[in-house]
Amino acid sequence: MKRESGKSPAAATQDVERPVKAGQFEMEWGSDVAAHMLRELDVPYIALNPGASYRGFHDSLVNYLGNRDPQMLVVLHEEHAVAMAHGYAKVTGEPMAVALHSNVGLMHATMAIFNAWCDRVPILMLGATGPVDAAQRRPWIEWIHTAKDQGALIRDYVKWDDQPASAGALVESMLRAWQIMRTAPRAPVYVCLDMGLQETKLDAAPPIPAVSRFGPGESPAPAPDAVGAAVKMLRGAERPLIMAGRVSRDPSDWQRRIELAELLDARVVTDLKAGAAFPTDHPLHVVPPIKRPGKAASEVLAAADVLLALDWIDPVGTFQLATGEAAIDAKMINCSVDAYIHNGWSMDHHLLPPADIRLLSEPDIAVSALLAELKTQGKRSKSGWSGGPEIADGGSPRIEGELDYHDMAEALTGALDGRPSSLIRVPLGWPGDALHFRDPLDFIGGDGGAGIGSGPGMAVGGALALRGSGRLPIAILGDGDTLMGLTALWTATKYRIPLLVIVANNRSYFNDELHQERVADGRDRPPENRWIGQRIEDPDPNFVQLAAGFGWEGEGPVNSSQALSKALVRGVERVEAGGCYLIDVEVARYYGA
Repeated sequence: MKRESGKSPAAATQDVERPVKAGQFEMEWGSDVAAHMLRELDVPYIALNPGASYRGFHDSLVNYLGNRDPQMLVVLHEEHAVAMAHGYAKVTGEPMAVALHSNVGLMHATMAIFNAWCDRVPILMLGATGPVDAAQRRPWIEWIHTAKDQGALIRDYVKWDDQPASAGALVESMLRAWQIMRTAPRAPVYVCLDMGLQETKLDAAPPIPAVSRFGPGESPAPAPDAVGAAVKMLRGAERPLIMAGRVSRDPSDWQRRIELAELLDARVVTDLKAGAAFPTDHPLHVVPPIKRPGKAASEVLAAADVLLALDWIDPVGTFQLATGEAAIDAKMINCSVDAYIHNGWSMDHHLLPPADIRLLSEPDIAVSALLAELKTQGKRSKSGWSGGPEIADGGSPRIEGELDYHDMAEALTGALDGRPSSLIRVPLGWPGDALHFRDPLDFIGGDGGAGIGSGPGMAVGGALALRGSGRLPIAILGDGDTLMGLTALWTATKYRIPLLVIVANNRSYFNDELHQERVADGRDRPPENRWIGQRIEDPDPNFVQLAAGFGWEGEGPVNSSQALSKALVRGVERVEAGGCYLIDVEVARYYGA
């Protein structure tokens, strides 16, 4: 992602916490090796909540490295540290580092780690444990903070973990973690630092090999025969459909996806869970982005005779929701390497999709290969879509008398007035037709694991990655999500990370109200009681005051279109000037999609 400034990514934060007499020391301690490796790996930031189990490592980051390359970012909860790294990776495609205190800090972080795992993003997590050698442990605290196998806490939802026992082993462990994490399918990795190893004085610094020799390598291309067969199937299709899921943010890849769709005269659907994958106002993008297929999307899915799934999240489940059947009658070309990471603990692999042709490569590499083959054969004639049934626009209904998500989207569009922006998050129930996405960074997508409380941390991490890009970072968060992760906002103020947060405040855990209504209806019980145990009111949380306590500006609650438009103009101006601004917007208890 190009930046306006020629400064290093961490330059804007380095004046916040500058150590004295730092960066002048030799590599003398075990923890210096871990810190040194982060610099060798060119990690720009490490998010952390301080913990005594990695006090040696903390000293190395400050005094050995001088708190730069990487720059420490203090958070108020370990879950926010991982969520920040998650948001950063969603924008850049590159990993941040995270430090997690002993077993208790790791336990705090587990929800965010699971989100990152489900979302297939790379994060380098460094943990710690009390001295493995019991003779070195301080009474009580270092016993309860020592685990025999700390990695077991998260092994089922990280790609790899290790606990090296020497400085030399630590070098290899971090190189291996770096390589594995960045090899598709990408996911978090965890390296646990023995406190005893951190605080061991080295007899000599271990050799540090050239990091460039331990990279992930080029991602493999799909088998040529499979590419040829896929092109033949797509060219012969009456109604080809591209299901664009987890794809890259690279603008060149974006253009190639457009070119492929145009050459095939294929229709395209995209997924709000995965982020912007195709311009939503392109004529071939026939229905708004979906989380669950509505009537129009269901018609398109049912009508297709050949599907090209580009790492689509849960293709069988999507058809089950659309048609009522798990079977997919259309020919399927499934392009994904996700199967390489599936295990028996988590069911995030969903129903097993059929495939007439499997392209075992990352989706955008497959798109390039398909394009190259197609161009040798020329543009196909118009598909059968143009003569098929009319496709509805998929527009969702509106609410009268109360603000809804469309009102928010219209006011935001007016306030932005053409400024480039990135929508980092949207709340549950956000309608796909509310905004158009015309660039891969226009919308970043969901959190992967549907863990409430991830939004604020991911918003701060995404905004950090966008700083200096010329794009205004915006997160529209639900009220429950905001409250669970609220203290993440402090880090944005601390490190001068501009961000606009809009709280879509329906004063309820509303999704669960709908679940309770369905249960009551099914049991012939009063659905009017669905709100009990669900509402976030009496007292109503004061989001503006809460954010102000972390140094944010803001306003609300806003409950009219005119007030909302004015508030968003002020918010955009303040964030454009480098500030953090929160707007509390009272919205209807209703999902329009």
